[in-house]
Amino acid sequence: MTSPPSINCSSSIDDISRRVQDLVEKINDSRTSDQNVMDSFQEKFTEKVTQMCQQMKDHMYTVYEENGNEMQVKLQELSKVLESCSKLNKELMEASRALAGLREGLAISQTSEP
Repeated sequence: MTSPPSINCSSSIDDISRRVQDLVEKINDSRTSDQNVMDSFQEKFTEKVTQMCQQMKDHMYTVYEENGNEMQVKLQELSKVLESCSKLNKELMEASRALAGLREGLAISQTSEP
């Protein structure tokens, strides 16, 4: 004897329903897994970006320090050159005054000669 068609049909519907439920669970599990992968990726990506930014900052500060040291040396050299220019300017002014005095002395002596 075979089972009545309604029982057989009900059994098939239950079987299909279980399969659909299993598929939905697998899809949900897959989505959860995908979300976990994305979360992990985002976390690792954020860590790498943070590391790279820190490396860039470190490099930038190293360059700043090197440039600062070079500028300090150049500023010291410039200061010495400016000091030397000031000294030479002072000496030139003294020489100019001495020549002006000598010129005046020569002018007076030429006018006093008969």
